[in-house]
Amino acid sequence: MPTEILAYILIIAAIIIFLSLFFSFVPVGLWISAAAANVKVGIFNLIGMRLRRVIPTRVVNPLIKAIKAGLDLNINQLEAHFLAGGNVDKVVNALIAAQRADIDLGFERAAAIDLAGRDVLEAVQMSVNPKVIETPPIAAIAKDGIELKAKARVTVRANISRLVGGAGEATVIARVGEGIVTTIGSAQSHKDVLENPDRISKTVLDKGLDAGTAFEILSIDIADVDVGRNIGAQLQTDQAEADKRIAQAKAEERRAMAVAREQEMKAEVVEMRAKVVEAEAEVPRALSQAFREGKLGVMDYYNMQNVISDTQMRTAIAGTGKPEATGDIK
Repeated sequence: MPTEILAYILIIAAIIIFLSLFFSFVPVGLWISAAAANVKVGIFNLIGMRLRRVIPTRVVNPLIKAIKAGLDLNINQLEAHFLAGGNVDKVVNALIAAQRADIDLGFERAAAIDLAGRDVLEAVQMSVNPKVIETPPIAAIAKDGIELKAKARVTVRANISRLVGGAGEATVIARVGEGIVTTIGSAQSHKDVLENPDRISKTVLDKGLDAGTAFEILSIDIADVDVGRNIGAQLQTDQAEADKRIAQAKAEERRAMAVAREQEMKAEVVEMRAKVVEAEAEVPRALSQAFREGKLGVMDYYNMQNVISDTQMRTAIAGTGKPEATGDIK
């Protein structure tokens, strides 16, 4: 008797374990929910999802939602998109929103947009409710040299047909900034821009900046224009300062050359004086030699001294200089 009871207990435990494993592996509750919503999903289909490492709730619940919304989708499409790494629930929500807004959007395009990394639901919502993109302050300089800082608000609507491969918000902001810089830079005076800021919007809109982007630009509004620095005057000041430094450098160069030339001339004068002193030192020797050889007499010497004294006296009287003293030969 105890052996039979133990056998019954083991059988019941085995059944409980089997059922636990079965219900944990096979989502019977999800199958019942799908059947109640009139969505045809086979139990073996759900088991196959488990084997393919697909989370059944991530596929079946969006399918129930899609069928209830009247979309013509099947479980294979949703499972393939899940296996490709897409967000099935977001794609189904986008398709439902597009259907309600009467936007032509098929499952294949929605799946492609989702796999491209864009938020397909946000794109559909942006098609219905346009988005406002604010640009950072953009600095530009008018022809009179005054800097202006403009801030714009760009109203855009998602272009569903260009979401795959189209440029994003950064491109739109960059193009708007380029248009603002061009418009302000072509203005003769910054006052013209301050008086008519709408000319920036018109000029930028006429450039077709939304070409090749995932958006359609509806309007560009200039939110604020501030006056910045006087760049023209600053550039002129910097240029004058640079010219001044160049002139100072050239003047310093000329002064250095003059000082060097003066030093050279002083050296030449010293050298000439040395030669004169050397020559003057030879005069007494020459006179002594002339006396010894009899080529110069005493009277000739005195006559020469008289001539020199007479010349010095005449020079002193004329006021052209002071007479220089000459020493007699002893």
